[in-house]
Amino acid sequence: MTELNRRTYLKSAGIATAGTIGLAGCTGANAATGTLATQVTDQPGDIADFESCIVTIQGIWVKPSGDGSDGEDAEATDNETDDQQDGNETVDEQDESDVDESDGREYHEFDEPQEADLVQLQNGNTQLVDERELEAGAYEFLQLDVTGVEGVLEDGGEADVGTPGNAPLQFKHRFEIREDQTTTFLGDFTPVRRGQTERYLLQPVANGTQVEYEDATQDDG
Repeated sequence: MTELNRRTYLKSAGIATAGTIGLAGCTGANAATGTLATQVTDQPGDIADFESCIVTIQGIWVKPSGDGSDGEDAEATDNETDDQQDGNETVDEQDESDVDESDGREYHEFDEPQEADLVQLQNGNTQLVDERELEAGAYEFLQLDVTGVEGVLEDGGEADVGTPGNAPLQFKHRFEIREDQTTTFLGDFTPVRRGQTERYLLQPVANGTQVEYEDATQDDG
């Protein structure tokens, strides 16, 4: 997705862009906050086809939990994930219609775009792409704003790699931001080849995505 298209998309979705994005990461003066650390990794899929696969990430979306339909959707997502893991299906294949692009999301743009080479993030290797304060509470999911992918195949050829419909890459894992604690959200995703072409789509890996909680003050004193 080009920078122009990305800006147009953000505006059409009702999300603040660069001029006001600093406000998106701010919380109320008296609101309890915690830290969200976003990491990425790569496990199965077709990453073995690549010499390098460099993903550029511009920001993240998160969606605070609501009531009513939000809870029902999250419960259905949890059940779906359990079924996939029971069936040993590690890649949670999505298309554009599976991605929540509603106005209830919060967008947080990084100070600088972050690049991650998925080839280097195999075998348990991870990379921190963002760390920020968010208002304490429950959240439905996290999405990565992937703005570019440069893929070079093992034979030296170029690969066409993107996300379904140029939509955000969504990890359907609920998580919490706890007051004065650090929540580490590890998003696992991988390129998946489409048929016999050299076109690949980035897809989340459900059973490789993890959320961990750590008391940010545990080392003090």
